[in-house]
Amino acid sequence: MKITAFGLALLLLLSSISCQSATRSSPPGQIEHIVLVWLKDPADSAARQKIVEATKTFRQIPGVIDARAGRAVPSTRPTVDSSFDVGIVVTFKDRQSLDAYGPHPIHDKAAKEIIVPVMKSIKAYDIELE
Repeated sequence: MKITAFGLALLLLLSSISCQSATRSSPPGQIEHIVLVWLKDPADSAARQKIVEATKTFRQIPGVIDARAGRAVPSTRPTVDSSFDVGIVVTFKDRQSLDAYGPHPIHDKAAKEIIVPVMKSIKAYDIELE
């Protein structure tokens, strides 16, 4: 059985929540924004690194609690989809912060100048924590 991108996103979220719970608890209403990116050239490590670095700038956007990115972990487990090239996890204070993030100039610039030119495909998932 192969897991869907949604299943992978959910697993990433649950892993993130369990790791974060050791250091802090997430208040209800926080949003986890999970983005999976498939690159035009999966071997383009420079493009991958540019996305990772651009993601760090999202921390400057009001309402963003944390923003991290990295590569997929290769796996042979049947429930893990490691077909994406870059995973991004952004934690927001609330839904209003998520809504303001999309058009924010820092995000808009990163999306248009760094991510879109090198991506083949992208999927995003938003989860409101309870």
